Amino acid sequence: MDTVKLLFLSPEVNPSNRKAKSIPILNPFDKYGRVYFFSWLGFMVAFLSWYAFPPLLGVTIRKDLKLTQAEVANSNIVALLATLLVRFVAGPLCDRFGPRLVFIGLLLCGSIPTAMAGLVTNAQGLIALRFFVGILGGTFVPCQVWCTGFFDKKIVGTANSLAAGWGNAGGGITYFVMPAVFDSLVHSQGLPAHKAWRVAYIVPFIIIVTVAFAMLFTCEDTPTGKWSERHLWSEENNRFDSSIVDMNSGTSSLRPSEAPSTTNIVADIEKKGTPSPPESVAPTPGQFESLRTETVVAPTFKEAMNVLLSLSTAAVAIPYACSFGSELSINSILGELYAENFPYMNQTQTGQWAAMFGLLNVVCRPAGGFIADLLYQHTQSVWSKKLFLSFLGVVMGAFQIAIGFSDLKSEATMFGLTAGLAFFLEACNGANFAVVPHVHPFANGIVSGAVGGMGNLGGIIFAIIFRHNGSQYARSLWIIGIISIAANLAVAWIRPIPRSQRV
Repeated sequence: MDTVKLLFLSPEVNPSNRKAKSIPILNPFDKYGRVYFFSWLGFMVAFLSWYAFPPLLGVTIRKDLKLTQAEVANSNIVALLATLLVRFVAGPLCDRFGPRLVFIGLLLCGSIPTAMAGLVTNAQGLIALRFFVGILGGTFVPCQVWCTGFFDKKIVGTANSLAAGWGNAGGGITYFVMPAVFDSLVHSQGLPAHKAWRVAYIVPFIIIVTVAFAMLFTCEDTPTGKWSERHLWSEENNRFDSSIVDMNSGTSSLRPSEAPSTTNIVADIEKKGTPSPPESVAPTPGQFESLRTETVVAPTFKEAMNVLLSLSTAAVAIPYACSFGSELSINSILGELYAENFPYMNQTQTGQWAAMFGLLNVVCRPAGGFIADLLYQHTQSVWSKKLFLSFLGVVMGAFQIAIGFSDLKSEATMFGLTAGLAFFLEACNGANFAVVPHVHPFANGIVSGAVGGMGNLGGIIFAIIFRHNGSQYARSLWIIGIISIAANLAVAWIRPIPRSQRV
């Protein structure tokens, strides 16, 4: 019962960093709940538009624009290329300007090419348009950085995986939404097919713009207010810590007569903007050092490169290239795979079955983050999260190989193996971003951007494999499975936290 209450009540706050110790999922009136709500919703509508083409591309758009198989594959690759570039840039931008403003900027920039879908008349136009729509895929980075800034490390894996998992579900929802909008325009409004699919893309445009402006006017940058003032809390803690702690003995010289409640602390923050921490919650010297390393800073070029090229960053980026890369590439071809193996299904039916792969993100990705957090709470070691991530990556590869060598003409086999793959693949995504907040936390944006960008690089590599093998989708899947197993085992030995980061 207490767990259920946490979904509604304002969360208990860690007084040393102002991050929430629970996730008020059903309380958008609380600032922590509001940030969580817009984190997943913003990413969901971005994903919906980013992947709005595949549901109609296999039949309607392909027929209208007279596309070849290679041109369809090229458009899928290009859609991932822009996102790769944007994610690498979005990370440093989050560290400098804050994830909320970066999130809003990417949504608004990506909404413009979405609304221009009606202007496409040939393959070259489609490829160019999908490149710029790919900007929306970059919203994953501010989504994760924003959540990391509001939720404590003990639950950040769950928070990140829930927000990303529910957001990723947009890749499944679009398989329901876009065919439904198209069918409505054709059957209810009487539009011909070549006009209906173009008009349909006005719907995601309206949704994206609405969410972006709601995020702008209702949410905060950080738990303590503006992004430009994020250092004030740690500086205030430092001054207070120095005033009450004998640095030689390490003991407090003052004793409070009564411990203040978290409610009073939060009220003080709301009134004054930057709180003065009470004696009972003043951090110890060790706690302050931890707080200092967690405070996000605008990095120099040298610092950014050191973070990007560190083994610990590679240890989370490479598995994500395999897991999220697989998800992106499989999402692009799954409808066609079902249509090839089950020719009695029409475009809407294959779209609905393909949607299930993306919709399982609602449960599977959060499961990965949740289990990773449980392991961390039990062991107090990031290694437990890291080894769990490696395990999921290897099993994911095994499922891809199994699909590649199975009889895909059987519905039970096809849908059963796809569901199993979805669980381990999406749980792997969730577990990955349960580890990311521990790696170089002072440059969380850079790490998140690098990992997210590698996810897209993996998607491009795997999309090229699908393109090279044409309609031999099973062959592509087992090749990707072998790559995934090898890559995850190759980085399993790397320590998740750099030696220089230990305090």
